Amino acid sequence: MQVILIQNVAGLGQIDEIKEVSDGYARNFLFAKNLAMQATPRMLADLDGRKHKKVKTNEHELREQQVAAGKLDGLELEIKAKAEKNGALYAAVGPQKVSEALVKLGFKINKDQIILKPIKEAGEHKAKIKFKHGLEAGVLVIVSKV
Repeated sequence: MQVILIQNVAGLGQIDEIKEVSDGYARNFLFAKNLAMQATPRMLADLDGRKHKKVKTNEHELREQQVAAGKLDGLELEIKAKAEKNGALYAAVGPQKVSEALVKLGFKINKDQIILKPIKEAGEHKAKIKFKHGLEAGVLVIVSKV
């Protein structure tokens, strides 16, 4: 029997894959646990539509991220922080503060995308921003004393 996997199944396959399995395995395990559904012509047509839509969405997302990475690459971002006279910061500047500063500039970047060790002193520091599809952008974070 042909089935379409609804969820990832260890040892069998990933979501939206079509697999040939025995009737008993399909009825007693896959269907009972809502892991798969029978591959009818209608379900196969729906699957093709979903895959086509997913490809279009991925292409659109890739173009948007390429534009965002191009704008961000080489950007100098200034963040003001309280510091001692010698330049040591009272509170470290981390990915969260960098993300907030980028959002203020109109970029949709969350803190999990930013690779940066906590900045503990004023000065220039490099940060890397990772996007899906393997894209990266380098940003220069300039921390200045208030």
